[in-house]
Amino acid sequence: MRWQYRTTVLSLCTLALFVTVFGRLALSPVVPDIATEFHTSNTLIGVALTGMWLAYALTQFPSGILADRFGDRLLILVSVGGTGLTALVIVAAPSFGVFVLGAILLGAVAGFHYSVGTALLTRIYDGIGTAIGIHNSGAPLAGLLAPITVSWVAVRFGWRPAVSLGALVALPIAALIAIGIRPSGPRQPNQPMRKQVDRAEIVDVLTRPGVLFTGIIAIIVEFSWQGLASFLPAFFVQYHGYSQTLAGTLFAVYFVVQGILQIGVGIIADRFGRDIAISICMVTSITGIGLLLYSASIAQSAVGIVFLGLGMGWGAAVFPRFMDHLNEGERSFGFGLFRTVYMVVAAAGSIVVGFLADQYGWIVSLNFLVALLTIVCCLIAGNTLFSLDY
Repeated sequence: MRWQYRTTVLSLCTLALFVTVFGRLALSPVVPDIATEFHTSNTLIGVALTGMWLAYALTQFPSGILADRFGDRLLILVSVGGTGLTALVIVAAPSFGVFVLGAILLGAVAGFHYSVGTALLTRIYDGIGTAIGIHNSGAPLAGLLAPITVSWVAVRFGWRPAVSLGALVALPIAALIAIGIRPSGPRQPNQPMRKQVDRAEIVDVLTRPGVLFTGIIAIIVEFSWQGLASFLPAFFVQYHGYSQTLAGTLFAVYFVVQGILQIGVGIIADRFGRDIAISICMVTSITGIGLLLYSASIAQSAVGIVFLGLGMGWGAAVFPRFMDHLNEGERSFGFGLFRTVYMVVAAAGSIVVGFLADQYGWIVSLNFLVALLTIVCCLIAGNTLFSLDY
């Protein structure tokens, strides 16, 4: 089969997603090292990581508007190249304040890619489901490689060379994107960006009962996901006394399991209903956290990671649940809006988990997440029992 230009675009967009996820995940395995060097706490590092996720969330919605004004290729280049450059800012940080600034900038530029890249693929592919599935594979690939390689380098050379791997992978891929993706003219080069934001439509989408209900679920599960993504390696090191390399390996397994098993979550959501799939995710997440807290061996921790990885694949059920409340013409605009809103609110996951770990220990910190996930189960049960149809 002859290689086609759209295959090049798909390959490069997948690599771009890999870079933006790799850059953000590179910080989690070295949290203990950063805390030691800057003489700071998990709470303050949580502030930095919350800032990173918040910035990532805030750029989801406007990224499509900026792409219409300046072109898809430029936004993807800014995202990938910016991820590499901001990684270097973090590496060179002389103080914790500069580290925080670098983390926030990293989140902001990384957020420019996903919506733009996905929209670009929908314009050049007919079978968009397969194309988006391949594109999304860049995230679990980063989840596999980032914790292992970053942990390995950190143990041997320190956390700064480890974080610099983000730049090492980003800058060559940015060059490939500049060469491989053709410049495309902006679709709305002269229209003021403020006119592309319909406030009435925003209010209409966000105030629908089904959207509000799904949004509450999304905020809770994203809050939990971000807290775990920020501190799971630190938990293994500080609570279980595992080596940094072993902690990074378990963290990588978590992302691989999540990336693979969320396909099954999606199948369950399509076949048996969104709420049944979400409930299964909540129960397996709670089971996984319990196993991680009370495991007596590495093998039990590994089983806990599998349960937790399955449970944190909730997106394959929550996102379709949201789409069910939109018509086809609203889905592009609405999904970007939805992602920004729930991710902004949930961005506090890192700081809260870090604060609770500092003040009360890891048992309290992770059991707080168990309580939140239990609330989701109660919400779904109430919606079903009382036939609320939210």
